[in-house]
Amino acid sequence: NHRIEWGDTIRNPLLKEKDGNGLLHFDVVTANPPFSLDKWGHDDASNDPYGRFRRGIPPKTKGDYAFISHMIETLKPETGRMGVVVPHGVLFRASSEGKIRQQLIEENLLDTVIGLPEKLFFGTGIPAAILIFKKHKTDNSVLFIDASREFKSGKNQNQLTDENIQKIIDTYKARESVDKYAYLASFDEIKENDFNLNIPRYVDTFEEEAEIDLVAVRTERVQLKNELQTLETEMEGYLKELGYGA
Repeated sequence: NHRIEWGDTIRNPLLKEKDGNGLLHFDVVTANPPFSLDKWGHDDASNDPYGRFRRGIPPKTKGDYAFISHMIETLKPETGRMGVVVPHGVLFRASSEGKIRQQLIEENLLDTVIGLPEKLFFGTGIPAAILIFKKHKTDNSVLFIDASREFKSGKNQNQLTDENIQKIIDTYKARESVDKYAYLASFDEIKENDFNLNIPRYVDTFEEEAEIDLVAVRTERVQLKNELQTLETEMEGYLKELGYGA
């Protein structure tokens, strides 16, 4: 019940309708495309026969939004949803990428942004994110989940444990803000941030440091000063006994 095609997704997509003119549409689309691919097919994008780049043409040296745009156009109108792994630059880079991102949000297609830990993927140590899009949403909010700090540490590779993954899933299903972990942002909030999706703008993970007790610090300092004086007196006595007290 599967079909595998080996080809160039952007320049020559092979999953097409029987007449060969339109792209096939799916209920679920998921991918981990190459991060910020150079020479992805920019020169031919303006004449794309499938209209995938009507929201804008991604930069020549960064093909992230080319793959996102392709995936969006292969979703079924009512049931289509997708998950794509991206580098964090996709969340906040401006210029043509910013315009595409803004339009996707204004069309109410973006559902969730999930920040992942660093060193999770082979071949790169940078942290990545998962973007979840839906063709038919029931609200215009976007859920931000910062899962970047909860993982099983490894020497060369970090891992998400079953518990880490379950927490992400439970938070996604609940679709509610969780202190220092998740935030449900309204469209207006995202618009106020100029459609920047950088996760720290929405999920506050700041931990307040314990207040310094200055009285205790002063008391400890006086105590250490007295101990130092005692040690210096003892040292002076030892030196005199050894004949260095002239």
